[in-house]
Formats: sequence, structure tokens, C-alpha cells
Amino acid sequence: MKLPSSYYHSTDVVTLSRDLIGKYLFTCIDGILTGGYIVETEAYNGAIDKASHAYGNRLTPRTKTMFMQGGVAYVYLCYGIHEMFNIVVAEEGTPHAILVRAVHPTEGLETMQSRRNMPVLKPTITMGPGSVAKALGVSRAINAFDLTGDTIWIEDRGLSFPDEEIAVVPRVGVDYAGEDALLPYRFYLKGNQYVSKPNK
Repeated sequence: MKLPSSYYHSTDVVTLSRDLIGKYLFTCIDGILTGGYIVETEAYNGAIDKASHAYGNRLTPRTKTMFMQGGVAYVYLCYGIHEMFNIVVAEEGTPHAILVRAVHPTEGLETMQSRRNMPVLKPTITMGPGSVAKALGVSRAINAFDLTGDTIWIEDRGLSFPDEEIAVVPRVGVDYAGEDALLPYRFYLKGNQYVSKPNK
């Protein structure tokens, strides 16, 4: 069952990031379904979070998607190479977002391998946010798309994990954020082979 729009309207971006572990992320690009369940996320707590693109309510052509009502895709280019898929949450004007860092693939594996130029299936296929987007065919062309639509969406299929199986740790690669880099805003399924490093 697709998550309803209301799911994304919560302002508690950290709780939602935890809750998304085990939810299924799907895309249908050019009529081809690909997806799997989310095993790693990071919360970005809007205007007060030094690691967020929208820190200090910074509104730019890139960040304006983050200020939309929750339930849309925020896709941006990182280092000029990797496209990154984020879930915008909270109400309009509150720029909260959740970065999907890893997915355990279940549907459309051959297509994912082709998109990733990977003849043999390896865990790196959907390990890390750049890999997730590439494998699922996510690009800036679907930035601001509705997550209850038919191009990209998230489903609850009843898969959940107890707290002891979920690691709660600081985010990756946000050292520039000072003390905010230490916040426990990264969640991942312990021992899952698709989780990006470090997976202690």
C-alpha cells in the first residue's frame, strides 16, 4: 500500500527517518518497475540543521523543493556527479528532508544492473545514495515529483524491524556542520549488506 500524503506531513523528520527503514521505495521509469526496501536513511532537520542545504532558511533555486509540502522528491547533484534522492517532509515552508542512503533491492534487478553497468550483482548496486538513485533511474528530471504518483513512490508492505536491529549514529560526510555533524540522525539496518560504510 502506498504511503498516503499525510504520512509525509509530520514535522518530526528524525522519527520519520527511523520509520522509513523497511518501507519499499519504487520507481516506474519508461514503464520499468525497480525498487526494494529502504535500509539506510539520514534526517536533515531544516533551517536549524547546519548540515542541511536549507540551513538558516536558505532559499535557492536548488533548495526551493525542500520548502514544498512534504511528500515530494528532492533530487540534487552532488560533487557534479551523483544525483541524490531525498524525501521532503513536514508542512510547506518547513524544509525538512530525508536522504535515502541504501536500499535492499527486490524488483527489477536486471534493469538496475544495466543502469549501474554491473554485469554481476554486487551489494554496491544500491549502496550509498548515488548508487540508489542511479539504480532506480532517479534523476533531477523527477525533482519535485509527488511521492504518491506513478513515477516514484513508497509503500508499506508490513516489513518492520525492532529497535535493537537499527543503528542510530551520526551522519556521513557532513563534517562542515560542526557540532551538528555529531547528531544521531543516521539510521540503518544492522548487518545488511547494502548499507553504505561504515556499517559497524
